Parts: sequence; structure tokens; C-alpha cells
Amino acid sequence: MAIKILGKGKAVARQRRHLRLRKKITGTAARPRLVVTRSNRHMVAQIVDDTVGKTVASASTLEADLRAFDGDKVAKARKVGELVASRAKAAGVESVVFDRGGNKYHGRVAAVADGAREAGLAL
Repeated sequence: MAIKILGKGKAVARQRRHLRLRKKITGTAARPRLVVTRSNRHMVAQIVDDTVGKTVASASTLEADLRAFDGDKVAKARKVGELVASRAKAAGVESVVFDRGGNKYHGRVAAVADGAREAGLAL
């Protein structure tokens, strides 16, 4: 059964892009999925193994050490990427599939990916 999203606007377009992406992207144990969730104020990055449905590592701007971090939202997003990459490496993950969640690969979403790459995670 196909899921159909009707309507117009930015939010509906993002949902449509997200469904289109999720048809192609799945995370495995060898190469889990790096899921990026963006709100107006915060960024959340999770590394998910879809075969067992478990989150391997995560980082967010909601954490106390990142709340205290000075900088704009893009700098905090880059720091989230670096933090999730270091936690993934500690969990034994070297390579991931990037899931932008229907958001455009620009700004804070791209900053998370750049931060993860700089910390040594292969995207």
C-alpha cells in the first residue's frame, strides 16, 4: 500500500522528499543510517541500525554541553556532527548512510554531515 501525501507547502514537500528518500535508504549493521532531524532551534543526529531497530549513537543541541557551546546554529550543528561521529566510532561504526530526513542538503543539515566527516566518519 502506497502512502500518499496530499497538499501544498513547505512541510508537505519535505514529507514527500522524506518518503522518497526512505524508499532508497536503509541502515544495516555494517553501514547504519545517520538520521538528521532539524527544528527551528535544535538539531538531533542519530545513528540507527534498521535491521534491529536500535539507535547506536546520538547527539543533540539539547544536551547540556552543547547548550553551553557558544556560536550560531550552524556552528552548533557542526559540533553535533562531530559529537555523533565520535560516539559512533566508540560504538564501532566507521561508515554510515546519510539520511537528511527530507530537508535540503544545505546550511545546518550540511554542517552536521561536514562535522561527522571531519571527525572521521565515512558518509
